[in-house]
Amino acid sequence: MRRGASFCLLFSLSLALLGLVHANPNYKDALAKSILFFQGQRSGRLPRSQQLAWRSDSGLSDGLFAHVDLTGGYYDAGDNVKFNFPMAFTTTMLSWSTLEYGKRMGPELPNARAAIRWATDYLLKCATATPGKLYVGVGDPNVDHKCWERPEDMDTVRTVFSVSARSPGSDVAGETAAALAAASMVFRKVDRKYSALLLRTARKVFQFAMQYQGAYSDSLGSAVCPFYCSYSGYKDELLWGAAWLFRATNEMSYYNIFKSLGADDQPDLFSWDNKYAGVHVLLSRRALLNNDKNFEQFEGEAESFMCRILPNSPYKTTQYTQGGLMYKLPESNLQYVTSITFLLTTYAKYMKATRHTFNCGNLLVTPNSLLYVAKRQVDYILGENPIRMSYMVGFGPNFPKRIHHRGSSLPSLASHPQAIGCDSGFEPFFHSANPNPNILTGAIVGGPNQNDGYPDERSDYSHSEPATYINAAMVGPLAYFAATLN
Repeated sequence: MRRGASFCLLFSLSLALLGLVHANPNYKDALAKSILFFQGQRSGRLPRSQQLAWRSDSGLSDGLFAHVDLTGGYYDAGDNVKFNFPMAFTTTMLSWSTLEYGKRMGPELPNARAAIRWATDYLLKCATATPGKLYVGVGDPNVDHKCWERPEDMDTVRTVFSVSARSPGSDVAGETAAALAAASMVFRKVDRKYSALLLRTARKVFQFAMQYQGAYSDSLGSAVCPFYCSYSGYKDELLWGAAWLFRATNEMSYYNIFKSLGADDQPDLFSWDNKYAGVHVLLSRRALLNNDKNFEQFEGEAESFMCRILPNSPYKTTQYTQGGLMYKLPESNLQYVTSITFLLTTYAKYMKATRHTFNCGNLLVTPNSLLYVAKRQVDYILGENPIRMSYMVGFGPNFPKRIHHRGSSLPSLASHPQAIGCDSGFEPFFHSANPNPNILTGAIVGGPNQNDGYPDERSDYSHSEPATYINAAMVGPLAYFAATLN
């Protein structure tokens, strides 16, 4: 054994004995749970394979007001509303995770596909039920949010919302097209007919987004704002939709579209609302893996984004808590952490494949520079933080017990067959200090505050509410680290 190697071994053993080296979290378990979570968000008629048995059928008359079938899909977070804008982003991110990391998912790959299909079956209905319309949501959020009731008991008005030529929604249509195009690639080898249907529909929805341009927030007002307003405008979704259709088809017409849309923003976050950074990383793949000079612009933009995130970068615009967590915004901060972590991991993957490095000023950035920050964020979420709290429900010994989630906090139908009305859920259930009776396994909540604190209070929805898009972006990094480090 070489002297350097023996020194490293002795040094590592010494650290281990001192308790300074922590074993990695069980990423495989976290991956399985992060996907299982989606079963708890299901709307519609549940299949026999449903594992989260405290959930039952719900929303079976969704679409009735428009004389169409809009059953299925996911409730976005802790309420009983189906918002298609974040649901489509969730679907795109689950699909991207599966495309990039599917080979590393092992037995979880079929479960990831099932989670995607639960959303795409619904999105297909929304896109094809009525010619000239794209349905974009079910349930009045202003009414729903005044109630605390199980999805199975819903008696609020299930209003149906749509966009059309007269009331455009290029943002939600662009994201829906992206979701269907990305998912078409997931199913290409396992269900060609379904894959072709997804791609065919994605083309039509994107054409609609381009032809009738406008923000869905302007068309639908209080039905989507302030809940899921398109604050960043709709240009990023047109770029995102075109980028995904280009990846799915290789057709230059989509390349020409995202080139014609011109210069775009250089943000320091990535979310259901703001897709620019995702577009840059997605298209940089072509520059790095295919050595295509036409895409070097996106490589530069992706690296500019990384320089805004990395803690040691001279161009850093991202705050970190004392405990090491990225801190972007006070409400549901972990949504930005998981989405950005996905981009860090994925760009590092492209860099590794081509032995690529870049610079942030005088800071040399290697693939491992990005992976170190990504792993730090994942580990923090899984319990490696100052209060030893796992922010994934059901993972580790200490996790949130009072999440802001109607189905989780109210007794199941099996234990309480009588209906719980709109107001009846608040007392004694919502205001109770007791832990939620149903564990929403795998749910990642909004996360700690800027001081690494977490009060674990049901009413504190900014921190205690889970959401589909928080989980969707975490699936890819978990799959990467499960295959690499477990």
